[in-house]
Amino acid sequence: MSDAVLLQPDVRFIRSVVNGGGGDLKKCYQCATCSVVCTLSPDHAPFPRRQMIRAQWGLKGQLMGDPAIWLCHNCGDCTTRCPRGARPGDVFGALRSEAIKHFAIPGVLGSLLSRPAGLAVLFLAGAVAFGLLSLSGPLMQGTAEPRFEFADMFPLPVLEAFFFALSGLLLIAFAGGLVRFTRALRASGADGPLIAGLIPAVAAILTHRRFGQCGTERTRFYGHLATLWGFLGLAAVGTVVGVLTMAGLLETPLAQTNPLKILANASGAAAIAGVMLLLGDRLRDPVKRAASTPFDWFFAWTLAGVLVSGMVIQFLRLAEAVPWMYVVYYVHLVLIFALFVGAPYTKFAHLAYRTVAMAAAGRT
Repeated sequence: MSDAVLLQPDVRFIRSVVNGGGGDLKKCYQCATCSVVCTLSPDHAPFPRRQMIRAQWGLKGQLMGDPAIWLCHNCGDCTTRCPRGARPGDVFGALRSEAIKHFAIPGVLGSLLSRPAGLAVLFLAGAVAFGLLSLSGPLMQGTAEPRFEFADMFPLPVLEAFFFALSGLLLIAFAGGLVRFTRALRASGADGPLIAGLIPAVAAILTHRRFGQCGTERTRFYGHLATLWGFLGLAAVGTVVGVLTMAGLLETPLAQTNPLKILANASGAAAIAGVMLLLGDRLRDPVKRAASTPFDWFFAWTLAGVLVSGMVIQFLRLAEAVPWMYVVYYVHLVLIFALFVGAPYTKFAHLAYRTVAMAAAGRT
C-alpha cells in the first residue's frame, strides 16, 4: 500500500493564476486532449494536463520549478482543441508570470510590477529621472548652440553612464532570479547539462525551431521571430555605439548612410512589424483580449512605443522640428527606462527563463 500524500492547496496562488489570465482553469476535467495534440509535449513527461491539475489544486511548490511551463510556447494548439474551453495556453501564461514574480530579486519589485499601480510608478519614476537629468543639459542652462542634437537636452556622457549603470544593476537582478530558478528546476528533477545545454537552447530560440512546430497560430510565430531579431539588432547597435562614443571613437548623431544607422533602421522596422502582428493578433480575438492582463499588455505596448518613438525622433531631428524632437525624445527615454527596469520582472524575462528551462530539461 502506497504512503498517503498530504496536499496543501494554496488558495491565494489559485486566485492569482485565475486573475492572471487563467480564468478558465476550473473548466479542465482532465481529458488529456491538450497533451495529445501538443507537438512539443515529450512522451516521457507530457504537458499540459499534469500542470493543469496541479494549478487547480494550488500546488505552487510543484509548479514553480516545473520546466514544462516554459517548454510551452503558447502556440494555441491545445487551447483550440480543448473540448471544455479551459484554454491551457492562457493558464500556462499565467503560471509563467507567477514564476517570474516568485523568483524575482528583489521580491518587492516582482510584486510591485505585477500590478497596474506598480507599472504606473515605473513610468513616473522614469519621467522624474529624465526630467532631472535634462536640467544639466545645455538646452536648459541656455548654453546650447543650434545644432539640433539630442545631446543639447541630455548630455551624452551622463545619459550613457546612467544607462550602462542601470544595465549592470539589471543584470545582477536577472542573475539572482535565474540562480533561484535553476535551483528550483534541479529540485524538480530537471537534470539536463545546464551549461552545455545553453548553446543549443539559444540556437533553438533564435530560430524559433520549436515554436515553428506549432500549427494553429502562425501569425504569432512570425510576430515573435521578427520582434526578437529586430530587438537583438537594435540592442547590438546601441551597445556598439554606446561603447565607441564613450571611448571617443565615434561621434553621434550618425549619418543616415552609416552602416550602423542602416542596421538600426532595418532592425527597428522588423521589430515594429513583429510587435504589431502580436498586438493585432491579441486585439482581434475577443477571448484573448478579455483574458489579457497588464502583464501581457505592458511589454508589447511599451516596446511598440519605444520602437515607434525611436523612428519618429530621427525624422524630427532631420526636419529640425524644435521643440517636438526634444519632447518625443524625452518620451522615448521614459519608455526605454520602463522597458529596462521592468525587464527582469515582466514578460521581457521570458527570454531568459525559457532559455534556462530548455537547457535544464534537455529540450532544445
